[in-house]
Amino acid sequence: MRHTIAAFTLLGFMAAVPLASATTPRQSNAASPAKSSSAKNTASHSVRGVVKSVDDSSLVITRSDKKAEDLSFKLDQATSREGTIAVGSTVSVRYRTEGKTLVATAVTPHAAKQETHAQHSKK
Repeated sequence: MRHTIAAFTLLGFMAAVPLASATTPRQSNAASPAKSSSAKNTASHSVRGVVKSVDDSSLVITRSDKKAEDLSFKLDQATSREGTIAVGSTVSVRYRTEGKTLVATAVTPHAAKQETHAQHSKK
């Protein structure tokens, strides 16, 4: 009787070990994609340029640096828009990439660099 109880106890322990180890990797794997997707969403970039076209769902700018190329951005409800964004104005765009799509997270216009009237009158 003693050997039977010991055998069943050992069998129960051996059956429980694979079940416990099988659930542990699944839980850690389930947590990994959440971390990588949240990291992907928070990674952002910024660029400055002149607005070529703008509407409710898209923005196209020409970069202001040495790489004078056009960049197209998707605008959505989450995009923060400060001030008036108009064709010809200079803007800074913070964005993230989703595949090959550039999704704007914030668009901020810059005041045009103009000399003040006081500086003109001194000359």
